[in-house]
Amino acid sequence: MKKQVNNLVSLALLWSLIACESDTSHKITAKRGAISSVDDDGLRGSAADFIANAGDRVFFDFDRSNISSDANATLRRQGDWLRKNSGLNVQIEGHCDERGTREYNIALGHRRAEAAGSRLKNCGVPSSRINTISYGKDRPIAVQGNQSEVYRMNRVAISVLDKVS
Repeated sequence: MKKQVNNLVSLALLWSLIACESDTSHKITAKRGAISSVDDDGLRGSAADFIANAGDRVFFDFDRSNISSDANATLRRQGDWLRKNSGLNVQIEGHCDERGTREYNIALGHRRAEAAGSRLKNCGVPSSRINTISYGKDRPIAVQGNQSEVYRMNRVAISVLDKVS
């Protein structure tokens, strides 16, 4: 499980770096709602930096929205990172696996996103910089593979960076 998460983080990091132009003076690249701000070192303050150093997702048990100890550690790292990078907001996307009705999963995804957002607020991130949205089961993260692993990967809250407006 940890190896698969590390592989996902590595792929996201590689994708973010490839999406940036070769001139790294201070460009911002938007891909699927995420912002990547590239500095001279190519990483500091970027979406890739966020993913590599804080992690962008927390996972949940079936039919639950409570924050586990692993999720709490990730959200503390995210809070620290966001406090150091005050020029960025975060949108937390709540997702669910395919079981249950659409309406139920929208509500569950909302509770998951709100739980993660509440933890970031407790870590000192101003509520004005946090937005939540639920996709329920409408935007699956994983669609193929071992069914229990697909379910697990879709029970998630993902933090997506956005510029401060």
